[in-house]
Amino acid sequence: MGLFDRGVRKTKEGFFQRLSRAVVGKSKVDDEVLDAIEEALVASDMGVDTTLKVVDALEERVGKDKYMSFDELVDMLRDEIGKMLDVEDGQAPEEPFDLSRKPLVVMVVGVNGVGKTTTIGKLAARYKAMGKKVVIGAADTFRAAAVDQLCIWAERAGVDIVKQGMGSDPASVAFDTVKSAVAKEADVVLIDTAGRLHNRIDLMNELTKIRNVMRKVIPDAPHEVLLVLDASTGQNAYQQAKEFSRATDITSLAITKLDGTAKGGVVIGIVDQLKVPVKFIGIGEGIDDLKVFDKKEFVGSLFSREDIEK
Repeated sequence: MGLFDRGVRKTKEGFFQRLSRAVVGKSKVDDEVLDAIEEALVASDMGVDTTLKVVDALEERVGKDKYMSFDELVDMLRDEIGKMLDVEDGQAPEEPFDLSRKPLVVMVVGVNGVGKTTTIGKLAARYKAMGKKVVIGAADTFRAAAVDQLCIWAERAGVDIVKQGMGSDPASVAFDTVKSAVAKEADVVLIDTAGRLHNRIDLMNELTKIRNVMRKVIPDAPHEVLLVLDASTGQNAYQQAKEFSRATDITSLAITKLDGTAKGGVVIGIVDQLKVPVKFIGIGEGIDDLKVFDKKEFVGSLFSREDIEK
């Protein structure tokens, strides 16, 4: 079983079970089939707005193309959803971030419990394995556990970490981190931030302050703002994405726990609604279980015909 097959297996099983029941014995795609597709997509937590866009596009194509077999219908779904995930100009590079910047500064945001700290650790290990010098900044100073966990990940990955005491100013930690990274000629800087969806104004002010102090050292930092979301929370992940996008300029997404949920459709809904690309997915607890997101492979796995009962 391939990487993305494992990541979307539960979502695919639920979707095709509903779809197969709807098309058995049908010679064309009628309103009943379209309703079943809508129900299946909503159940995968794609979201109502995105689901309706897919169904409307299918209805238009079916009206033009008349008869539609099961396989042709699946191909259409693959095409329409592939378009929704294509939010970047040109072909997505194999390396999600621009490593020509030195150092590349990535500010990582997300609520507590989504796997933000783990994602930072896995990113650090990934870039370390590529021969890059990595520095982590433990700027989530509101939770002692967050700093402790980052220290463990930094040790596992074999990278440097900059930290201060609990309750310290997060912006101060970020400033010290980028200053240290420049002095050490580091390649990648990963800045953790507080995992709280508190008052939006407070969140915006805090993230803005972190940006501003980093820019005293590196004028265009951060180069990426990576939002970490837990796929298993479904539409809650979408709500989190909306809140963070209002508070700061999100440039990329990392989706965790994709392999353990039937709500993988939320990935499509979030990208469609926010027009922000997924760069990484988490499919396990191991240090190597953070993978570069490939939208073509994701859609291909989600709508593969293997093990589908028609």
